[in-house]
Amino acid sequence: MSVRIRRVYEAPEPGDGVRVLVDRLWPRGLSKDAAHVDEWPKGLTPSTELRRWYHAGAGSYEEFTDRYEAELDAPDAAELLDHVRELAGRGAVTLLTASKSPERSHAAVLARLLS
Repeated sequence: MSVRIRRVYEAPEPGDGVRVLVDRLWPRGLSKDAAHVDEWPKGLTPSTELRRWYHAGAGSYEEFTDRYEAELDAPDAAELLDHVRELAGRGAVTLLTASKSPERSHAAVLARLLS
């Protein structure tokens, strides 16, 4: 299973496999053609409330991770996570995010859960 994280603003690479945008909002200043996104499962992203809470600096990354994992237990999110897990079982998957710190974002949580 090959899952990696890249910023959506980086140019696509041949080894990206299926490119999955894991942000709820479309990245600013990026056209859909330039992004080369294969899938955009918005229901897999953190809720607006959780995203705002984390970006406001109200809690730690560890607490964010716990809350996000709890959101991913919801049936719709769990189904989408299983779908991406199936994609990863067939080949490379690249999780795309606009986050400036992908290693401390929801994308890192997803990558860990998919590995």
